[in-house]
Amino acid sequence: MRKISSLILIMSILVLTACGATKESKDSGESAQPADVETYTVDHAMGSTDVKGTPKRIVILTNEGAEALLSMGIQPVGAVQSPAEKIWYDHMDMTGTESVGIESEPSLEKIASLKPDLIIGNKMRHEAVYEQLSKIAPTVFAETLRGDWQENFKLYAKAVNQEEKGNEVLGAYNNRVETIKTELGDQTNKKISMVRFMAGDVRIYHKDSFSGVILDQLGFARADGQDVDDFAEKGLTKERIPAMDGDVLFYFTYETGDNEATKLTNDWIEDPLFKNLNVAKSGNVSQVNDIIWNTAGGVLAANLMLDDIEEYFLKK
Repeated sequence: MRKISSLILIMSILVLTACGATKESKDSGESAQPADVETYTVDHAMGSTDVKGTPKRIVILTNEGAEALLSMGIQPVGAVQSPAEKIWYDHMDMTGTESVGIESEPSLEKIASLKPDLIIGNKMRHEAVYEQLSKIAPTVFAETLRGDWQENFKLYAKAVNQEEKGNEVLGAYNNRVETIKTELGDQTNKKISMVRFMAGDVRIYHKDSFSGVILDQLGFARADGQDVDDFAEKGLTKERIPAMDGDVLFYFTYETGDNEATKLTNDWIEDPLFKNLNVAKSGNVSQVNDIIWNTAGGVLAANLMLDDIEEYFLKK
């Protein structure tokens, strides 16, 4: 059960930032900026872009970007679908937002029809359509979707001309991290192992991943071989199961709906090699939500991951 305190924190952020925030319903017309409105320049992964005034009709092309906007009280007019069976993740209130397709292939026609005054995307995903997007509206791209999600968040806050509100959101999150870190005390000495199961692929996750960055900020030690400043070790065979050992092992499964990833997960964790791990024999293996610990990648998911940490280690 998700902790009430975290939901209150997220709701308070939204209430705090709602006053004066950019919100547009899906049937709004094209925003009208005063003729004398100031223009500001945003440096980003594709160069620099001039943005006029405070954007009111924003299209966002990544899930973590949508989370950032929501946390600042901004409802995008258009967004890519969450990579799951449902169009949006359960922890995101996308009321009033229209889908512009999937993250890997957004619909340029749909984006143009929404008459945005700002488009936010990602070089790692959308570099090939940057020029087309720029002809629709001023376009800002983050560099990557890996590692420290707060860097992208700061760029988004600048792009939407809401840096002060962005600082409030990040400040609340980072203060919470510091509080939990203090409460954890010596428990951060436990070596954490992280494993992800996907259909056809098993990975050990390192420090330069969404959950890896959060664990590092909390001060946790990592399992032997996982204290590495890169993303993950991919394509594992069962001979690598011993490398999964640690004091605590969290694993998550990316399921697309055909149950193949779940079958793979069960096959591995029931394997004698896995059962022989010290972490398995001590009963410190825990399954966590792939959306929260990896796939969503934004500030709302980060707070929900902190819920899991509190529940597991602090029994809250």
